[in-house]
Amino acid sequence: MGDSYAVIAKEVMEELKSLYMNSILPVEEACSYNTFGFSPLNAGEFDSPPLVLLVGPYSAGKTTFIEHLLGKKFPGERVGPEPTTDKFCAVLHGEDERVIPGNALTVTPGTPFKGLQMFGNNFLTRFEGAQVNVDILKNLTLIDSPGVLSGEKQTLGRSYSYDDVLNWFAERSDMIILLFDVQKLDISDEMGSAIRVLQKYSDKIKVVLNKSDSISHQQLMKVYGALLWSLGKVIDTPEVTRVYIGSFWNEPLKNEDTAPLLEMEMADLLRDLAALPRMGAVRKINDIVKRIRQVRTHAVILDYLRNQMPSMFGKEKKKKELLEELEKGLVFRTVMKQYNISVGDFPDLHKFKRDIEMLDFDNLPKLKGARMLKGKRIQDMEDALNTKIPAMLNRIPGINKP
Repeated sequence: MGDSYAVIAKEVMEELKSLYMNSILPVEEACSYNTFGFSPLNAGEFDSPPLVLLVGPYSAGKTTFIEHLLGKKFPGERVGPEPTTDKFCAVLHGEDERVIPGNALTVTPGTPFKGLQMFGNNFLTRFEGAQVNVDILKNLTLIDSPGVLSGEKQTLGRSYSYDDVLNWFAERSDMIILLFDVQKLDISDEMGSAIRVLQKYSDKIKVVLNKSDSISHQQLMKVYGALLWSLGKVIDTPEVTRVYIGSFWNEPLKNEDTAPLLEMEMADLLRDLAALPRMGAVRKINDIVKRIRQVRTHAVILDYLRNQMPSMFGKEKKKKELLEELEKGLVFRTVMKQYNISVGDFPDLHKFKRDIEMLDFDNLPKLKGARMLKGKRIQDMEDALNTKIPAMLNRIPGINKP
């Protein structure tokens, strides 16, 4: 069953890659989707193992968590009670154990990091890869992120947008692990900002209360409740967030009273990680479906704005009026009602306005214009969503059929 599933999953991923390149990417290019901060997907993002992103305050144990999974240290590892990991680090499989600089990693065949070139050299000098020859990395790639700092240090010391880079990784990750130190529960404004960036990927988030063996059972209950309360203030969801408690390092658990509970909780998280490769094809299909819906919405908004422009005079005045309507949410509401689009498929209003006000509205693509091949490109994307992708899902063993 395992071998046949792997073969089918690989075939489906090849079909999905071809579908994206032939039916979705042309629409993205016609709509200048990358101008709005969405880099196109590349072949490596379909061929590489699932990504697991680790996020948390400094000294929460992110790097030690990775060391625990690998069973060994990895090249370039930095561990300490002070902020030590000052780079995004991709820990991936390789026969030769070494550090790969960020610029080189973005052009390495078979890796999903080419899209990071959009953040420029300021970021790429703060990005690196660590190749490690362990079996788990044949099925997973781990992303160690810099610890979230408090106050101005979070932004002043960084020559790139941390939130934008975090969003790029989160969008492509199969799992996002939020780690908190049981002794340092305060969620700073900066950590809250990072969590809000991740909130739209809430289905991927796992929260870990790390170093839980350092306190008593009674203290653990209080800390657990306090963390849920703090998360409730920044994660806007009616569901209670699942929190795993444990101590992820290569040492025996310190507290015998809580050890059985922590061992079960840690085993649960490790099982979830082990299941990622099996669900990789389904997760990628889900991400492509989400992307198709967002690209279609993007194209419809541009078409609406273009059609409101006068053919001869008063273009600048009309553009100003449309930008004011956009800021008030009137454009999105009109498009939503006209095309019956879900509110969740719309981009962030303020970011969209900031990006589009620099463009020439008279040159925006029409849904049935030449750049869209008179509507054929949108139709190809609709066919992918309604016919081809459901057929792919039906081929994957273990997927519940309607």
